[in-house]
Amino acid sequence: MKVLQGLTATIHSLTSIVIALLGLGIVLALLGGSVPFLGDVAGNIISLVDQLGSAGVVGLIAAIVILNFYK
Repeated sequence: MKVLQGLTATIHSLTSIVIALLGLGIVLALLGGSVPFLGDVAGNIISLVDQLGSAGVVGLIAAIVILNFYK
């Protein structure tokens, strides 16, 4: 059981780091354009939102699932 708790804590920590890097990438992209280590972050987010919007109800369900991953 302790192994599973340790694995869960590690995954949670890695997810927090990735979310922080994503936020940093968005800010840097807004300030200076393309970010060398993350690519076109703003363009990728806009593309994702556009794809979810064109998918209709399926896109709404996918967005809800994605948001639940971050909680």
